This record gives sequence, structure tokens and C-alpha cells, in this order.
Amino acid sequence: MCNLYSVMTNQEAIRTIARVMIDHIGNLQPLPEVWPNTMAPIVRNAEGGRELVMARWGMPTPPGMLKGKKVDRGITNVRHTDSSWWRRWLGVEHRCLVPLTAFAEPEHLPEGGSRQVWFARADGEPLAFFADLWCRWTSKPRH
Repeated sequence: MCNLYSVMTNQEAIRTIARVMIDHIGNLQPLPEVWPNTMAPIVRNAEGGRELVMARWGMPTPPGMLKGKKVDRGITNVRHTDSSWWRRWLGVEHRCLVPLTAFAEPEHLPEGGSRQVWFARADGEPLAFFADLWCRWTSKPRH
């Protein structure tokens, strides 16, 4: 999956399918385009059971990839899980489910441009989930 997805369902559907016990979202508005470094719903385990919360999409960027950048906008593809940078977030306590109704991949056009091509479930079900990791972080300016 690329760096764009949508959540066009209601939170009752998310709560029911993911068996959410605690909902911290309030009123979930449709999210036609969720890009990295934006807030979107996730389902994660908590002490009181599964909870539905809004979280920033992405993880803190490894320091070596931030050279020359003033802001850490995060990274959405965790690679090299043997790295000590990622190891701290690979445990069960940082796993989550991300609800989506469709995701996009760029199509490279013959004239050199590109456009987003959207994909959704073929079985007519409006809601799917992908597995992800979460942690608390903000995209603060670097000093």
C-alpha cells in the first residue's frame, strides 16, 4: 500500500468488527484522503480492552534519514526490523489495526505524470483493516 488511504465508514462499523470496548474518538468524520502525518482512527489494545483512538499516521523517522531536514514528518514503511531504532515498538503493546475503506497507488502515465488509482474490497464489504504499529510522537521541528 502506498501513502494514501480513506476511511469513509462510520465508527459503529469499526467498533463492531474490531470488537472495540472503549471509544475515545467522539464523532468520526469521513476521511476521504489520509496522508502520512495526519490524524486517523486506529484500534489498539489498552488496559480496559480494545480502544478506538485518533493517532498520527506514521512513526518517528530514524535519525540517519533526517539529515538536512528541519521537521520530522514521520515514516510509514518500517523496514529493517532488526534495527535498534524499530525494536522498541515491535512488541504486542504497540500493535494496532487501521480501518480503511480504500487505498491508493500511483499510476505512472506515459506522458510522465501520475494519478492515484483507488482499490477497495471486491466482495462489497465497505471496511477492511491493515496491521500497523503505533507510538506517541509529534513531528516537532529539529534543532
